[in-house]
Amino acid sequence: MTISILGCGWLGFPLAQNLLSLGFSVKGSTTSEKKVKTLKQAGIETYLIKLPEQLESEENRDFWNSDILFLNIPPSRGDSDVEKNYPTLIQKVVDKATSAGIDWIIFASSTSVYSSTGGVTDESDAKPGSASRPSGEAVLRAEQVLQSSTLDVSIIRFGGLYGYGRHPVKYLAGRKDLSDASKPVNLIHQTDCLNIIQKIIELNKRNDVFNAVSDGHPPRKEFYISAAHHFNLPEPQFSKDGRKDYRVISNEKVKRELEYTFSYPNPMDHTP
Repeated sequence: MTISILGCGWLGFPLAQNLLSLGFSVKGSTTSEKKVKTLKQAGIETYLIKLPEQLESEENRDFWNSDILFLNIPPSRGDSDVEKNYPTLIQKVVDKATSAGIDWIIFASSTSVYSSTGGVTDESDAKPGSASRPSGEAVLRAEQVLQSSTLDVSIIRFGGLYGYGRHPVKYLAGRKDLSDASKPVNLIHQTDCLNIIQKIIELNKRNDVFNAVSDGHPPRKEFYISAAHHFNLPEPQFSKDGRKDYRVISNEKVKRELEYTFSYPNPMDHTP
């Protein structure tokens, strides 16, 4: 089986390496000319694809000759019209994949599609117009574009990503007067991201939606102060928090239907 990974970054590159070790034929894309050599050295059939301008490039035609497309392109930061532009871009990718004969897309989505409040939140709770921020609304609209296509589509709504050089505390270290001290975090380690993707492929879980979030949901203040100590960074400072109505993303479906056990269930257990 051949899989094309559109976006071989922090998540896509190790996914490609893991799938190669399992016997898949793997094609990967990057927008960085410097990274082409690195991907090729790892055994990945590599293509330089910048969207949308290189979507129809003849040089990249073979990238689309695959059984599965792992679509790992997040919305652009700072896009003032992200709710329109991102779904439009995803539609172009869907059209290309359809015309090329790909029949299954696995989409790296985000828990930002959910409201920032509402308590325990499962896969059925994503409602148009209620996303926590504009990029979340854009991602939800992109999901709808995918689900309205003729292709098989699997959607994985990842929580905040961490592990192996990436940790959200690095963006908050030393900052003052931060809000939402008691807000539960909804995070997932890279290892669990990769394992869940592989499970969905192995079990052929098409046309379904899964939340990918760790079991543990410590409060922001407790989590970030602990992480700052672990990484020897300045403590972030939180203001008083009177809010109570937050969301906790449920991972019960991914554990039940994939029979999945998390490698890193508690973000408080700080890892590489």
